Amino acid sequence: MGFNEFLSSIFGNKATRDMKEIKPWVDKVKAAYPEIAALDNDALRAKTEELKAYIRNSAAEQRAKVEELKASVENTELEEREELFAQIDKIEKEILDTYEKALDEVLPVAFSIVKETAKRFSENEEIVVTATEFDRHLAATKDFVRIEGDKAIYQNHWIAGGNDTVWNMVHYDVQLFGGVVLHKGKIAEMATGEGKTLVATLPVFLNALTGNGVHVVTVNDYLAKRDSEWMGKLYRYLGLTTGLIVHSLDNEGRKKAYEADITYGTNNELGFDYLRDNMVVYKEQKVQRGHAYAIVDEVDSILIDEARTPLIISGKGDKSTDLYAKADKFARTLKVQRFEELDSKEDMEDYYAENDIDYVVDEKQKTATLTQNGVKKAEEFFGIENLTDPENLTIQHHVNQAIKAHGIMKLDVDYVVKDGEVIIVDEFTGRFMYGRRFNEGLHQAIEAKEGVKIQNESKTLATITFQNYFRLYKKLSGMTGTAQTEAEEFQEIYKLDVVEIPTNKPVQRIDLPDSVFKTEKGKFKNVIDQVVEAHEKGQPVLVGTISIEKSEELSKMLKKRGIKHNVLNAKQHEKEAEIVAQAGKLGAVTIATNMAGRGTDIILGGNAEFMAKASMRKQGFTDELIEESTGHAETDNEEILNARKTFDELNSKYKEEIKEEAEKVREAGGLYIIGTERHESRRIDNQLKGRAGRQGDPGVSKFFLSTEDDLMRLFGGDRMKMVMERLNVEDDMPIDAKLISNIIDSSQEKIELRNFGIRKDVLQYDDVLNKQREIIYGQRDQVLNGEDLHDTIYKMIEDTIDTSVKQYLPDGPREHWNLQSLKDYYKDWLIQDESRYDFDLEDLEDMEAEDIKNMLIEDAKAIYKENEELLPTETIREMERVYLLKNVDTHWMDHIDNMDQLKSGIRLRSYGQHDPVVEYRIEGFDMFDEMIESIREDTVKMMLIMPKKVYEVKKRQDAIEAAKRMALKQAQAAHQVVLNNGEDEEPKESPIEIALKREQVAQPTETSGDGTDTANKTIRKGKKVGRNDPCPCGSGKKYKKCCGKDE
Repeated sequence: MGFNEFLSSIFGNKATRDMKEIKPWVDKVKAAYPEIAALDNDALRAKTEELKAYIRNSAAEQRAKVEELKASVENTELEEREELFAQIDKIEKEILDTYEKALDEVLPVAFSIVKETAKRFSENEEIVVTATEFDRHLAATKDFVRIEGDKAIYQNHWIAGGNDTVWNMVHYDVQLFGGVVLHKGKIAEMATGEGKTLVATLPVFLNALTGNGVHVVTVNDYLAKRDSEWMGKLYRYLGLTTGLIVHSLDNEGRKKAYEADITYGTNNELGFDYLRDNMVVYKEQKVQRGHAYAIVDEVDSILIDEARTPLIISGKGDKSTDLYAKADKFARTLKVQRFEELDSKEDMEDYYAENDIDYVVDEKQKTATLTQNGVKKAEEFFGIENLTDPENLTIQHHVNQAIKAHGIMKLDVDYVVKDGEVIIVDEFTGRFMYGRRFNEGLHQAIEAKEGVKIQNESKTLATITFQNYFRLYKKLSGMTGTAQTEAEEFQEIYKLDVVEIPTNKPVQRIDLPDSVFKTEKGKFKNVIDQVVEAHEKGQPVLVGTISIEKSEELSKMLKKRGIKHNVLNAKQHEKEAEIVAQAGKLGAVTIATNMAGRGTDIILGGNAEFMAKASMRKQGFTDELIEESTGHAETDNEEILNARKTFDELNSKYKEEIKEEAEKVREAGGLYIIGTERHESRRIDNQLKGRAGRQGDPGVSKFFLSTEDDLMRLFGGDRMKMVMERLNVEDDMPIDAKLISNIIDSSQEKIELRNFGIRKDVLQYDDVLNKQREIIYGQRDQVLNGEDLHDTIYKMIEDTIDTSVKQYLPDGPREHWNLQSLKDYYKDWLIQDESRYDFDLEDLEDMEAEDIKNMLIEDAKAIYKENEELLPTETIREMERVYLLKNVDTHWMDHIDNMDQLKSGIRLRSYGQHDPVVEYRIEGFDMFDEMIESIREDTVKMMLIMPKKVYEVKKRQDAIEAAKRMALKQAQAAHQVVLNNGEDEEPKESPIEIALKREQVAQPTETSGDGTDTANKTIRKGKKVGRNDPCPCGSGKKYKKCCGKDE
């Protein structure tokens, strides 16, 4: 017995300890449930308000204290405000702790309410309750509730994700376990088909009772929309509001969605909204209201896979793209040598020179590097003396990206070219990452390589990593089917513990050992043989590949064998739901990239709804009518009524067929998962396996590998191939050995650690910027909240003068002072009477720098008071806010750009035995201090100069207007007609209005919620609606009598 096994025998393993900790909570829910189940419908719904009031009242005194302290801010001295804000922060944290205790107290009742509500919807087609104002408002917009007199009638079916959904789910015990884990701010790892979406309703309802808002984060808009409609039914019935964030939503719509008790949206949408909120110029333009609690669906995909690249809002850059084309032309002339792994200690330059090698690719580290030979050719090609000279860094950067584009980035693996655009393919899911671009010019280098239009480099206006965005939440939790392999990263980066939830029914899937072949050709031959064998007995097969290229190669081989099949990869992304829905049918064969592993359950026997719709399509029904066939909007349209009748008949027919077919599939062994290559991440392999054996169904999984696979080749595949050749092993002869599987697992673990290191590296750099971001965003909030900044500006005057005086009048002998430069610097905007500062050397001997500083401060404040007398007080206060905001945004935008440039070169410091991150932190904060000083200086300068200018312009304008009125009055007195007396002119903005106008400094390229530039987005127009077709709005009327009546 090993040491770990010995400890487990005494203390139990982690899974056992976790369940032991959670079980008492589940027991409490079970104990509370009978009392809740005995309530009538109205009493059940009334419990929501009762629990809300209990939670809010638990921290009533603390909230009153916070309001009192906030009200006293304006009357508190500037030096004491910091302490006041710290006190407010402390109490607000105490409020959250108080709420958490209250939530724990009501958890058994809250979970029981949700479970009983779900039960009643599953057992009743309609639930009748006393109508509230909320119900009446809901009935005007939702088809699942109607009002009859003083009653509201809720139906148990509605549209979710465009599909007719009948509620038939009730929480079982393991889902209660999952709900507790999510409420406690942990990750619930639940197997595919265990109902994670339903599990989330428990902690979502509970935490929404605080009124602080709950965010449910999904991987795409479709799931956000579907789940908000699907689970939103429960929440709305219980009196909670539900919002949905999708990229087409305008600012008002977003604000309303975030104000809801529960908000659904994608990680991209939420992250971009946070960045945009910190670019607005008026508080009212902000849409988010805080980050209290989030549940992240497919948490490994969002917090691990997508955490490699930051969210960026960009504006148009001014750099030319010509150099990318030139660097690409150069890269095409070079000779490359590929290595599985380079030995950094071995000098290979002589070998490179002898064989005319221009650049080398390290496939394991994914790097491309110029050799000395390549450097010489670059210098000749670009006509420069030394490529490594600082002035040639731009050329060096473009060349490096060009050889990386040619040497490392593969078409149809790392990216695809679609509609003249280079689109990233996510290496974990196989999905297209629309709107995301490789950074540091790599995307432009690939565009040059593929001969498509090279987009301009953009300028970063705002940026944040997903790690730092999600760490904004006071409480964070997540759910997925595969998290254990990344448990260390979840704990270190997010402080999230992973808890494995047992399955509702025992897993029947059989995971067979890997088979390893000498060549890829032999492997694929065996895969096809296995598919044919399974297909002949009716067993459905899902063949998993890691690239589009491999899936299409296997498809050709199956065609030659006459096997009908479907291919699912990024190129067929639009057909994903339809293809996956039928992957469990009798004899079905589906080839899929890893994209098939997320968010879609494969049901044995097939999906009746998709089959019914496919049949309707064959019968000639239009897409619009098929969409309407699952609707419930009242209509007298004969075509729609006929479509609904046809759908119901077909749906019932296929449901019966599926029951029989599902049994046949079970008898054939269930779904057979065939993996054709191991992925770098064990998690992705586990996802593929998890497609089979859902909810106690039978199933089989097996991986077929070859020594030529990328992962095998990088970790000893060549040595294994040599052994197989010595033993005269045939190409199609498999080796089934546990030892090989262990080696592969070990290799995957190494790569996972390397990838973790890359993500950690990204985070370390962003952490530096994040601290600065918090300071800047806090400064912006001060302005947007309309705080009185008078004392702050006075402090800025003192600080900026103090900095200048120290610069020009350093400690030491007076001859080292540069008083003239100080006078020149402040001339015309602060020093108005130069004679006050005319000192000879003798005068200066009797003076301290502090005396001159005090004089400058005195003069500045005198000018400030004069300005305050020229314009109304509130005008001056708003000017302070406008100018500070403008300077903060202008300098922050430039600072982000400068930090980007610093990061691109800082890694070279490692050659001098310096930690690049430490160097980046030190220099970054020096640059930040300089930026803060520039903000102070420019704000003070504007506040001393602009009020007087505005007053003078206003005075002149008033004089002109007065003269016009006098001339008009005299003309009228003389009975003369005055042409163009100004009555028809547009009213001009006054100088004060112009001065107080806030303008957004950071102007992003127009983006949708996913960050894509809409100007470059391919727009596909749907089928044109005919005049006599049903209106797409769902009214049931013909298009010409509804939305098309004005056409």
